[in-house]
Amino acid sequence: MIFERATGKMNVASLVERKTRFAVLFRNNDRSTTHFMRRLMAVMEPLPQTARQSITFYRGIEFRDWRKLEAGIGTTAWFCDPQATWQKGSVENLNKRARRSLPRDTTVAILGEDAMKVVCDRLNGKPRKCLGWRTPLEAFREEMRNLG
Repeated sequence: MIFERATGKMNVASLVERKTRFAVLFRNNDRSTTHFMRRLMAVMEPLPQTARQSITFYRGIEFRDWRKLEAGIGTTAWFCDPQATWQKGSVENLNKRARRSLPRDTTVAILGEDAMKVVCDRLNGKPRKCLGWRTPLEAFREEMRNLG
C-alpha cells in the first residue's frame, strides 16, 4: 500500500491467507529487493509452515529476489500476470479494508509495530459473512489446528 506522505520508498506491505482471510501488515521502510525480502521472511517465519507454503506477488522490482523464499523459509513464489490485479482479489479487498484505518494521507514513518498490530487485530477480529460469521483469526486458528 502506497501513501502520499511516505518518506522515500516507505510503504505498508499486506499479506492475506486466502482461505481464512487472516491478514498480516507490516511497514516496509525500503522497497529495495534485499531489504524487502529480509523483512518479508522475518514476518512470515513465525507463521506455521502450512500457512506459508506459497505467496503470490505483483510484478514489482522489490520481488526480484523471490528465489530466496524457498531456501529461506520454504515458501514457493508465484506471480500475477501483468496488469491482472483481479488475480490477487483477496489482497485488494484487504487493502480496501485496511485503508479505513490507514488512509492515503497517513504518515507512514510514524507507524510503529504496535500501530500495525492494532490494525491487524482489528482486521482479523471482525466477523465475516464469507467465513460463516467467524473472524479471520478464529478461522485461521481452526484451519491450523485441523492441518496440524
